[in-house]
Amino acid sequence: MEPIPVAGPWITQREIDYVTDAVSTCWYGEANKYHAEFEAAFAKYIGVRHAVSLPSCTSAIHLSLAAVGAGPGDEVIVPDVTWIASAAPISYVGATPVFADIDRRSWCLSPESFEECITERTKAVIVVDLYGSMPEIHRIWDIAARHGIAVIEDAAEAFGSKVGERMAGSLGDTGVFSFHGSKTMTTGEGGMLVTDRDDLFERVCFLRDHGRVPGDVSFFNREVAFKYKMSSMQAALGLAQVERAEELVGRKREIFGWYQDALAGIPGVSLNATLPGTTNSYWMSTIVLDESLGLRKEELGRLLAERGVDTRPFFHPLSSIPAYEECDEAEKARLRNVASYRLSPCGVNLPCGLSLTHSQASFVCDQVQAVLAESAGSSQRDAA
Repeated sequence: MEPIPVAGPWITQREIDYVTDAVSTCWYGEANKYHAEFEAAFAKYIGVRHAVSLPSCTSAIHLSLAAVGAGPGDEVIVPDVTWIASAAPISYVGATPVFADIDRRSWCLSPESFEECITERTKAVIVVDLYGSMPEIHRIWDIAARHGIAVIEDAAEAFGSKVGERMAGSLGDTGVFSFHGSKTMTTGEGGMLVTDRDDLFERVCFLRDHGRVPGDVSFFNREVAFKYKMSSMQAALGLAQVERAEELVGRKREIFGWYQDALAGIPGVSLNATLPGTTNSYWMSTIVLDESLGLRKEELGRLLAERGVDTRPFFHPLSSIPAYEECDEAEKARLRNVASYRLSPCGVNLPCGLSLTHSQASFVCDQVQAVLAESAGSSQRDAA
């Protein structure tokens, strides 16, 4: 069997037709036609007033931080376990990242750790909806409100997730999304910033176009700012994908259901959790092994790769990676973030690309169980 990839998109004739039209017609006066349609459709789906299409989720976080005024002397709290793109923009604006622990159940920001990390310098918190899971956002809201802290919801991995009836991305002062080729909906590369706040929307639109007031044609820049725009071809692809949102999210949930049916009863194996009152879109179907099994993510990934199964390791704690080894806050995090350092070494993302078939998922589950059985047998022989 050909190796089963861990991620991948679902492209139909609709996407091909829209992109073909964009590359053929979206020039000069029509250059922004698909941007406007995509942003309107995306805002409607998420249930917010404003959406701004961008080249990446990283740029959306950068603009969010700049718009709320984060800068040198400020601290921004971010969960320790996430992709570096959630944290890197903190450095872009000159602020200091503070790495909080994650919750053992949701794998998202722990409200208790968030509150413990707050100082008089805390300007914002970036709440990451890890792998599609949702945090205890109401508790995080309450804490942030008491301390006057801006909330940026990183929903890059949670398109289609919910808290109650509110969509992921609509739960902060801003929400940000990724449309990387591995995501549930894609524009190849790309991102979106959403908000209900008029002031933040206006500031973001100004900052993303070299500090020009929207509509300015005199090239009279008022600040040194950024160039963060999406191409018309990407916007056309995004429009087609968001029109198929329920189909795409439904497939992700179906894939997770296959894994849950086959693996949920295995001792020492945990899958993505869903907190009460939330809906998980399961961008990644993930397993975390109990430490007692003695199998770390690197070894599990290697053994599955030998059997034709591609995986991704659970994100490393940011406080553990070389990029932050000189950061004083990383040293503090390594001492306090127990859940981050317990979960990260033992988790892998299983194949869950949108083209995955039930038979392929069954094959993956068979290989996972075989590797666990072999590992258990080897441990027993070593003990003997």
